[in-house]
Amino acid sequence: MAAGLSLDHPLPFIFGILGNLISFMVYLAPLPTFYRVCRKKSTEGFSCLPYVVALFSATLWIFYALLKPNAYLLITINTVGCIIETAYLLLFFAYASKAVKIFTAKLVLSVNLGVFGLILVLTLFLTRGSQRVQVLGWICMCFSVSVFVAPLSVIRLVIRTKSVEFMPFWLSFFLTISAVVWFGYGLLIKDFYVALPNVLGFIFGILQMLLYIAYKGRKEEKSNDNTLPIAEKSNDSSTLPEMVNKDSQLSQPEGDGEKVAIQVVNNLEV
Repeated sequence: MAAGLSLDHPLPFIFGILGNLISFMVYLAPLPTFYRVCRKKSTEGFSCLPYVVALFSATLWIFYALLKPNAYLLITINTVGCIIETAYLLLFFAYASKAVKIFTAKLVLSVNLGVFGLILVLTLFLTRGSQRVQVLGWICMCFSVSVFVAPLSVIRLVIRTKSVEFMPFWLSFFLTISAVVWFGYGLLIKDFYVALPNVLGFIFGILQMLLYIAYKGRKEEKSNDNTLPIAEKSNDSSTLPEMVNKDSQLSQPEGDGEKVAIQVVNNLEV
């Protein structure tokens, strides 16, 4: 792992720095979401799960990096990640409804405190030396995959509503780029616990972006179809174009029932 910070091995060092920069952009990607949450003073249909899982994964990687020699590039970005994800969760909790607040609090206590505390105790008391690093590496690898999978919790909502309103594109985009860079970094320093989960991260990221493009196009097409030009003849046979809202004649406006928060605590495997 020493090669990760050695200028004698510039390629791993460059990939590590790029990984830090792009991962920082990943952490900043939800800012438009939280700007909307603060402006509307409501979490609407957004889920807290991606931020809970991201915080948990960052905490695990800090623990893993502390056990590895010269793994400072992992420590720096995951420390930043812990701070940012904590801020997101505080904002989410502040503007969530009472039921969602209770759900979020239970999730944070059970995952970020309960499960992490259990992993910390078990790995410190039941493993030794290189075995401890290997066990923790496998655990980190599994939960890194969950970070990439977490945004997929809204796919059912996207398909149901044919709207990408609650699936941020830039989060998916930066996760995909980040996966490519960290895969290269892990491969170069021969740390397969870092490299392997980013293969799935790339696949999941591409899938999310394709889904976004598909339903974003449908949303724009539907928006364009909401108005129909109607030409009416007057007494002098001239035509007067008039824009009439199709939805006002053919259907009743839909309510907010489509904006449904997906509660996935029972599906979270720890």
